[in-house]
Amino acid sequence: MKAMILAAGFGTRLNPYSLLRPKPLFPVLDEPLLCRTVRQLQDHGFSEIIINAHHLRQQFVKLFQGKKKIRLQLEDQILGTGGGLRLAFESFGKDPVLVVNGDICHNIDLAAVYAGHLNSGADATLVLHDYPRFNKVSVLKDRICSFGKIPGARQLAFTGIHVLDPALLAVIPPNVFYNIIDCLRYWIAQGAFIRSRLIDNWWTDMGSPADYLALHETLLCRLGKPFYLGSNVELGVDTEFHDWVCVGSGAKIGNGAQLSRVVVWDGAEVEADAEFADTIVT
Repeated sequence: MKAMILAAGFGTRLNPYSLLRPKPLFPVLDEPLLCRTVRQLQDHGFSEIIINAHHLRQQFVKLFQGKKKIRLQLEDQILGTGGGLRLAFESFGKDPVLVVNGDICHNIDLAAVYAGHLNSGADATLVLHDYPRFNKVSVLKDRICSFGKIPGARQLAFTGIHVLDPALLAVIPPNVFYNIIDCLRYWIAQGAFIRSRLIDNWWTDMGSPADYLALHETLLCRLGKPFYLGSNVELGVDTEFHDWVCVGSGAKIGNGAQLSRVVVWDGAEVEADAEFADTIVT
């Protein structure tokens, strides 16, 4: 089974942090989010994975160089979600491909999503959930009828996970910016079966610094260990951690520092007696 991770965006809502690292490479419990996503796909049986990259793309090259069954699609210009898929079109073959946004974290069974699509006869399957902040997709029974509000239809949110027949991508002009939603709108108008798969799983995206911090709070609460230290952390005397804190590998925490609800990136340094709360330290 083949999958593609969309990871080429600028992550502008995460500035200034995304000027240092691409959003999919932000560390989550001291591991790049993209590595977690790749492992999740591999654990669910996806043996061939394409990752597109544009912003700070050499960081992707450094991370995945020499990794088998992972192909980087380095894009010279931003092509959007549809344009990136169109560029990979020749690599997909004829079988459906699973597509995952590179900035989400979840516990969705991706193998079940793929198998459900194969058994449905649909041209594409979008994984949706009830998430009022993003509810914009109109659904009648199991069919998506619009990406806007339709009277009588249920409003749901797109998780950024979908399975599609690669043939759908042929309508996208090559080498131009294009949104995959516009491609799906075209096929809905043509009467294609664009299917909804409703889930009730844990899911979050990393759209903003607040989302990124909230993700760590959730994961640390799930672990039951509110304080996470990576390897080779230098911890000064009389430091204080409150609520929850995640400190990446190789970081240095100075004497008397006080941290509350903070993520310290790997290799970062917190000066002596510094006080940080609700923030990211790079």
